[in-house]
Amino acid sequence: MKRLARAILTACMAGSLILTLVAAAQIAMSDTLAPLRERTAQEIVAATDAMMAREATPERLSELIATRLAEEPRNWATLDALREAALEQGVALPADLATDYDLAKAEDGSLAHMAGDCAACAWDITACSLSTAMVCKLPILVTPVEDVRGVVKAGWDYLAGQDVDEVDLGLSIVGLGATALILFTGGTSETLKLGASAAKLARGMKILSPGLERMALTAVRTGVDWKALTRIDGSIESLTRAVRLDAFRPLADVASDIGRIGTATGPTSALHLLRYVDDAPQARQMARAAEALGPRTVARAEVLGPARLMRSTMRLSGTAWELISGLIGLIGSVTLLIIGLLKGAAFRLLRRLAR
Repeated sequence: MKRLARAILTACMAGSLILTLVAAAQIAMSDTLAPLRERTAQEIVAATDAMMAREATPERLSELIATRLAEEPRNWATLDALREAALEQGVALPADLATDYDLAKAEDGSLAHMAGDCAACAWDITACSLSTAMVCKLPILVTPVEDVRGVVKAGWDYLAGQDVDEVDLGLSIVGLGATALILFTGGTSETLKLGASAAKLARGMKILSPGLERMALTAVRTGVDWKALTRIDGSIESLTRAVRLDAFRPLADVASDIGRIGTATGPTSALHLLRYVDDAPQARQMARAAEALGPRTVARAEVLGPARLMRSTMRLSGTAWELISGLIGLIGSVTLLIIGLLKGAAFRLLRRLAR
């Protein structure tokens, strides 16, 4: 019986090892067998619908809305999205919270309040809120003039020996490239330009993530010819002489994904979601979530958390499950075999001691 048990365990271990090695080899040799696969839009909706049904409770939604109402300035992109989520889930807010919501919306939406905030935002980007930025500042940033200004200013600062705002320069180059129809990606010039402008606005409002700032710095420090930059005039020829486009492609890809988020959810919602994007994979995942969910993306990011929302765009492939099952079987077989060997050694030691 012992020999039979050992033979069975050895066979299980060998089979698990072979299965694991085959799956690992398939993944290593084929790009189409990645352990994680992108979900379709329908799958993203279904997955997040199921999570919202569990977690968008009256207590959770009330807590989130109350927290956002206490902020200054208030984030109406999030507040409106959460209110819509409550209606979608059939959740009735407490009467006092609903009253506070309506009073705050009337106060912040008044003409006098909006006019003052808009003037401050147009003058100083750091004074912008999500409610005013899209109306009062973004129309300025999406113009080619603003990108040319950013690039020319960087050139003059470099010549004068002053500090150069390299993040602004990197985003200006990407925006100018979109305007000049130098497409860094397979996207459109509209999404690329919208994304670059939204990133500049987020940077001015101090909500651009550190990861995206590092991407802009890397692009500038590896892809800019500073002498040629001082002679740029906004034309395609002068731009291509001053920058290495391949160094800016990763940043341009992210800007294009940000533009996709804006197209799917609206610019204000995209500006809010941008703070959660720290690298290229996250930008792609957030863009896919936004294209599947549309305006509901903001509420789901708030209720579920941005990390879970982005993970919902991916799923384990069949190959990954095969690899996991093989590893579990291999670990189990090895563990049982070791236990058997230890038991045998212990019995032999006891027999020697008994003699």
